[in-house]
Amino acid sequence: MSRPLVIFGSGEIASLAKYYFEADGGREVAAFTVDDAYAKDDTFEGRPLLAWSEAQARFSPAEADMHVALSYQKLNRLRQAKYEQAKAAGYTLASYVCSKASVWPDLSHGDNCFILEDQVIQPTVTIGANVMLWSGNHIGHGSHIGDHSYFASHVVVSGHCKIGQRCFFGVNATLRDFLTIGNDCFIAMDASVAKDLSDGSVALTASSTLLDGDDPKAIKIRNRYFGLED
Repeated sequence: MSRPLVIFGSGEIASLAKYYFEADGGREVAAFTVDDAYAKDDTFEGRPLLAWSEAQARFSPAEADMHVALSYQKLNRLRQAKYEQAKAAGYTLASYVCSKASVWPDLSHGDNCFILEDQVIQPTVTIGANVMLWSGNHIGHGSHIGDHSYFASHVVVSGHCKIGQRCFFGVNATLRDFLTIGNDCFIAMDASVAKDLSDGSVALTASSTLLDGDDPKAIKIRNRYFGLED
């Protein structure tokens, strides 16, 4: 029987973590915890919400595991800080890999990872600690993802890419194969990256061209594409 699980956080990510861990991960969430200054309520999602100091007394590292369920605030630095806080307190940090993700037996990942459904993670991929992979990403064979990084949905990482720590990947971002991405990089939604990026780089994409419904060009395009006459 697995040990009780305490989730650090009291927001949307923490709520989702409770759902996934209990519905699919085989873990019972015993409580939530936040730093003492933020413990304003007594409960969250039907479980006790404890100040950090109280959580350590009621659910010690000898008796319970923890999962830090925070998002990408401060380019993942906040989640890293709380991960390190929990590790320093002696907690074992639980990872979750969804049963609906396509992974190979050789997948290597660190602690406190949160890997959701519909991933395609190919052979010989390695994932560091405290990495979040939202739904529907493709991680190509031989690639490595560094600690504390965050992937939104439908990111494509081609084979043999090396990604540094604390990176953020927006929805539908794409990496060519054999790239090296430095630490603290921001890859925006829809960005297409075809060259190596140094630490702290930002990859953007041009905004889509938007035409109002009564724009003559919009009317012409609609009519031609869909065979309309109006």
